[in-house]
Amino acid sequence: MEALPETLRENVRLLGELLGDTIRDHEGEALFQKIEDIRQLGKTIQQSEDEDSAPLVERLGELDDRDVLPLVRAFNQFLNLANIAEQEYFSSAEAESEDGLKNLLLELSDTYGRDRLADVIGDLSIELVLTAHPTEVTRRTLIRKYDQVVHTLGDRQRGNLLTYEQDKHRGRLHRLVEEIWSTDEIRSERPTAVDEAKWGFAVIENSLWQAVPDFIRHLDRLCCRHLDQCLPTDLKPFKFFSWMGGDRDGNPNVTHEVTREVLLLGRWMAAELYLRDIFNLGNDLSMHQANEELRAVFPDSVTPYRDLLLDLRRRLQATLEWTETRLKGRTPEASDAVIRTREDLLEPLMLCYRSLRDVGLPHVANGPLMDTIRRIHSFGINLVPLDIRQDGERHIKAMDELTQYLELGRYLEWSEEEKQEFLLEQLDNKRPLLPAKWPMSDETAEVLATCRVIANEPRETLSHYVISMAQQPSDVLVVALLLRECGMDWNMPIVPLFETLDDLDRAPSVMNRLWQLPWYQDYIAGRQTVMIGYSDSAKDAGKFAATWAQYKAQEKLVAHAEQQGVNLVLFHGRGGTVGRGGGPVEKAMASQPPGSVRGQIRVTEQGEMIRYKFGQSRVAFSSFSTYVSATLRATLMPHQGPSQEWRDLIERMAQSSLEAYRSVVRGHPKFVPYFRSLTPEQELNLLALGSRPAKRKATGGVDSLRAIPWVFAWMQVRLNLPSWLGTRQALEYGLENAPGTLVDMLENWPFFSSFLDLLEMVVGKSDLAISTYYEKELVPADLHGLGQQLRSDLAALEVLINRIKHQDQLLNDEPMLQRALSVRKPYVDPLNYLQVELLKRHRSGNPISPELERALKVTMAGISAGMRNTG
Repeated sequence: MEALPETLRENVRLLGELLGDTIRDHEGEALFQKIEDIRQLGKTIQQSEDEDSAPLVERLGELDDRDVLPLVRAFNQFLNLANIAEQEYFSSAEAESEDGLKNLLLELSDTYGRDRLADVIGDLSIELVLTAHPTEVTRRTLIRKYDQVVHTLGDRQRGNLLTYEQDKHRGRLHRLVEEIWSTDEIRSERPTAVDEAKWGFAVIENSLWQAVPDFIRHLDRLCCRHLDQCLPTDLKPFKFFSWMGGDRDGNPNVTHEVTREVLLLGRWMAAELYLRDIFNLGNDLSMHQANEELRAVFPDSVTPYRDLLLDLRRRLQATLEWTETRLKGRTPEASDAVIRTREDLLEPLMLCYRSLRDVGLPHVANGPLMDTIRRIHSFGINLVPLDIRQDGERHIKAMDELTQYLELGRYLEWSEEEKQEFLLEQLDNKRPLLPAKWPMSDETAEVLATCRVIANEPRETLSHYVISMAQQPSDVLVVALLLRECGMDWNMPIVPLFETLDDLDRAPSVMNRLWQLPWYQDYIAGRQTVMIGYSDSAKDAGKFAATWAQYKAQEKLVAHAEQQGVNLVLFHGRGGTVGRGGGPVEKAMASQPPGSVRGQIRVTEQGEMIRYKFGQSRVAFSSFSTYVSATLRATLMPHQGPSQEWRDLIERMAQSSLEAYRSVVRGHPKFVPYFRSLTPEQELNLLALGSRPAKRKATGGVDSLRAIPWVFAWMQVRLNLPSWLGTRQALEYGLENAPGTLVDMLENWPFFSSFLDLLEMVVGKSDLAISTYYEKELVPADLHGLGQQLRSDLAALEVLINRIKHQDQLLNDEPMLQRALSVRKPYVDPLNYLQVELLKRHRSGNPISPELERALKVTMAGISAGMRNTG
């Protein structure tokens, strides 16, 4: 097995050593030795041929209750620190052997010509939607400390450090580790939806604010040098949006008041950040040379740039004061000084830019001033325009209440054709439909109040209206009507989200019918966004069948859009884990249907993945480079679509997978009790994960459970079932009926090879021995047969993957991941065994101490850190 790079190994060792010293100092030598004994026993399991865990389990059973919490905290924090060291290494100069983006541009320009490549780069539109799904286990307080550890590790790598500087950095790391050890890692209260939005703003402030202009500057330099074409000042390859404070699907905590507050907070935070930029620019732009355009504004000024920026500072200050007053509940009139549009910010800065260029100061023009201009193009007046998401049923219910009150009939009982006819008639009618006052349910009142809030906010602060569980054209038209009735005076893009297997299959025909309606053609003006749901479709149909359904739906949507002359943007609702559509960006983009990217893509970035991809400026820079490279490849070098032979085989494989998956999840009478007894699904409620409830509805079984806790629960017991159940049967079908075609697909179809690579990764992260132990200790004996069936399935799947890939063990092509999992295993395994014991006690009916309940929660966080996944 390949060793970790020396620097990474040294940083992991150093952080582990400092953590050990801290534990000795705070908990005593005796406890430290117990932790070391258990760690060594964990390593012994790995090194033994039969992987006998009995000595470890026996030693854990000898622990005093008072030792359990510090033990699980120690292992949890080591795993977090190992992740930090890994993050720092892969964002370091040492890990960057060459500039991959530069090499790609050279390759593409040779193949497609400089002009064609420059045009594609100029039209890039990569929309990243920050969402607050409850997957971020780690407290924000600790995230800040982890960030400081990353920065300090980076500082230590400088080659010119003096001895006292080396000592200073080590001392700072020791202090941070001690602070981390002395901080409770588990939140005691759930964050509110506003808290989540503030966290999103903090990511922008601490990382993206610097990373975005840094990356665009780098891309500009590459284009200037290698394409002989520099980028325009208004280029914004990345646009950022948010669901934090706008996503009310199944979250009663997101109300119209919350949405209004988050929109105001975004404007306040943007004004604050721009104010800092403008203050610094005022210090920089001290020169007196100016062109005639600027001189006309300040004819007698010695420092015309400073005078111009002073006016902008006053406007930003007025914006800050106005938003603060509104956030306090008052409604002051907005003066002319308040910033209302992006142009209010750009106009004076572009005047500065043109003047500096005209008087022969191009380097000054293209310095921090250009960075601020690019920030304005990327972040606008509220940092992240807000998407509004609502369950489609809520709109239907609101319209049903209205039609009954108006004595027009029951909207719910009408056919789809009748609904469309009614909605189109009302949309063409100038007469208001909504009465001034009428009796309505609280749910309907909230839907309409939300529509009124967004109708009254500046257009630039909002983005799309997303309809969850969209099923018919009327689901889109009813939203358009409700928005208009509530005072909307612009055509807010309405995005249907197709989530279940049936909805995905129906999506192309639904959109095709919509695109043929003259009223809707006028509404969308030739541009449509459609969202593909990954999480719920996988939960509904299993990973294999859902992935193929998503591919087919996108293919047909692209074809229909071309026929109708619609510029289609596909919005990918991916989660962090493979079971929810996650995985490396390169693989995800390479596996898209040909013609589905075309320089534009919209994708959710959620929970802990925001921190992993964008939490540090250097990491964010690298993520941007990956996104641009993958988008350029998918646009200019799309892979061939599947042959009919491949289609026929994968269709039959998907059907085999679907039947196998549903026969267990829906058809096995013991599945639900097995799931609930094996996994900590019920105990997840102890974790204050996010503002959104774990279930869409307060009642109901697994069907009502959100995809995130569904994935989280299976990951905790190391079975990872949502990512692979049903795939064994699919692969067996392919090998038995068309082995040559299967090999051909693996070698020549990135969609299939990427799927198999991700499948291999999740199977590699699973652990049959651990899940067997959970079953033995927690599951009633009469349910064990199902567990044996599932583990047999997983073991057979591992054999199949190795057979198809002609390898003797999993992850042969991913030695770094293989090694990282091996390093983490001696720390994760004890957390699993202790979690089982704590779950037994928690379920016994006898109350457990607050310390042991906290230990149970820490095991969940630690296992998540070890697997680098929650939901």
